[in-house]
Amino acid sequence: MAKVKEKSCVNCKRIYVGDSCPNCGHNMTTEGFKGKMYLFNAKDSEIGNKLGAESEGEFAIKTK
Repeated sequence: MAKVKEKSCVNCKRIYVGDSCPNCGHNMTTEGFKGKMYLFNAKDSEIGNKLGAESEGEFAIKTK
């Protein structure tokens, strides 16, 4: 069984598996990222507002 690699969007730092970012729609990705954080309330979160996150999810702290 092949392991599925997570990708991080270079634009908004959303971590996902698939073809394009579910947060911003871009397809520029990197598999090199450090740290993860999960936003539970993206609309009312100060960090969510800085990231431009429109939905809850997992985000990379730093992308390479």
